Amino acid sequence: MEGTLILSLLKSLVSQGGMSVIFAFLVTRSRHLRGILAKERASVADTALMILFFASIGILGTYTGIPVHGAIANARIVGVFVGGLLGGPVVGIAAGIIAGFHRWAIDIGGFTALACAVSTAVEGAMAAALHRRFSRARDKWLFATVTVAIAEAVQMAIILLIARPFADAVALVRIIAVPMIVGNAFGVGMFIAVSESLYREKARVAATQAQETLRIANQTVEIFRKGLTRENAEAAAHIMMEHLDVTAVSFSSTDIVLAHVGEGQDHHRPGEPLRTRLTRQVIRTKRHATAQNPERIGCNDPDCPLGCAVIAPLFDGESVVGTLKLYRRRGETLTTLDTELGLGLAGLFSIQLELSRIEVQRQLVTRAELDALQSQINPHFLFNALNTIGSLIRTNPDRARQLLVRLSNFFRRNLATHDEVSLEQEIDHIRGYLEIEKARFGNRLTAVFDIDPEAHVKIPPLILQPIVENAVKHGLLPQVEGGTVTVTARTNGKSVQISVADDGAGIPRDKLKSLLEMGTRTDSVGLQNVDRRLRALFGTGLEVVSSVGRGTTVTMSVPRAEDLLDCVS
Repeated sequence: MEGTLILSLLKSLVSQGGMSVIFAFLVTRSRHLRGILAKERASVADTALMILFFASIGILGTYTGIPVHGAIANARIVGVFVGGLLGGPVVGIAAGIIAGFHRWAIDIGGFTALACAVSTAVEGAMAAALHRRFSRARDKWLFATVTVAIAEAVQMAIILLIARPFADAVALVRIIAVPMIVGNAFGVGMFIAVSESLYREKARVAATQAQETLRIANQTVEIFRKGLTRENAEAAAHIMMEHLDVTAVSFSSTDIVLAHVGEGQDHHRPGEPLRTRLTRQVIRTKRHATAQNPERIGCNDPDCPLGCAVIAPLFDGESVVGTLKLYRRRGETLTTLDTELGLGLAGLFSIQLELSRIEVQRQLVTRAELDALQSQINPHFLFNALNTIGSLIRTNPDRARQLLVRLSNFFRRNLATHDEVSLEQEIDHIRGYLEIEKARFGNRLTAVFDIDPEAHVKIPPLILQPIVENAVKHGLLPQVEGGTVTVTARTNGKSVQISVADDGAGIPRDKLKSLLEMGTRTDSVGLQNVDRRLRALFGTGLEVVSSVGRGTTVTMSVPRAEDLLDCVS
């Protein structure tokens, strides 16, 4: 008879342990509870919520208990012990006291009410003490199962110590000990195992989703760097459809459909006005929106197969420039991961669009700087060159003709070049400039070129000409006897070192220190501009060495790899 009762209690308590699956599901599905458990330090309000939650599970275990000889065989420890293991000392102790006090206070107590109240508080304290070891345990479910079995054995000892009459306490423990130790160990172990499994599954899905997002981002990284166009949107939509488990992917501008790949493309056609109310709402409010039914989407085609969607705005800075939409067909459900995926991809695409705008602005600035360099060509140089040519027309017409060709080529290149040029082209440009200047100043100006035949490199236009012009204008011509300007190019590993040297007046030390600082009032604006462009392109600028009365040398280092150059394309 006693054996049959023990077996019946064991079955009942193990069955009650199945309720732990429901509680584990609630913990893992509740974003707020998950967030609290993940925190290093919970706030007072968070801690109070956890105490209330796990104490309630303990109290529920009391009410679902099974009367045995004036006592209750129950699963109260499940909530209390799990609370201590997961929530920490405060939660475990407080939940144990509350659930234990409730067991003592209600009028169903029997002769073990006080003993059960004390044992519940003690078990909560035991779980609290084991919290740190539990968090480091490799097999948490096994750790929980073993420690609960020990805690229930402690409860049996407390009943024997406190409950009276002692003979009744012994008889009760003989019946309930095995069912409560085994049943409650099973319940707590299942709670931990299920919650851990759900956490791992969620983490696995999230990791898979993140991996797909990274794949998409890697394949689309250059697409939206070229702007939000129909061609780019369609290319990105096809890539996303290959990697995502969705029914359709769509991009729009603020007024038209840019691309739609998947179901519904028969009426969501690129180039047509926006068809859905929800898209217009997202653009207007600058906030994402989700729809779980066709009515919420608001497509004006009654046969549209799309039933749910997440629509996220695409930003360029603070302005909405379009939307990204992920659709599922009618009858399917939009998940939280779908929403997070849509928002994550929209954020990545928005960054690419903003980088595209910044790149365009950088190109415009570079072009403006080049225009500024071109406009700095001294008009007096043109007038003086024409006067020199005019004086040669009668005395040396062939020479005058050569200089006119040089002058026309010089200005054509200055006024028209926006692409990178070879070092040879830039040297030829400088030769033309110096030949015109030599026609004016005769023997006062000498030019020497020492160019390594292997120094093949692409450089931005108008990089050397301003340096040579400075050498002539500020270095040589102030001297009555003039001087020599020397242009040198030497290969140096993976780079070419180019220098322009003169043996002219030199630069005073105080002026040399601030020569290349932007904003400094100086006659060498061209040098500052060249230095800034070189630093933007290659990370290093000009190096200027000068000594008063002995001349100046300006040096630059240009990488030989042509793919490093993207001057003003």
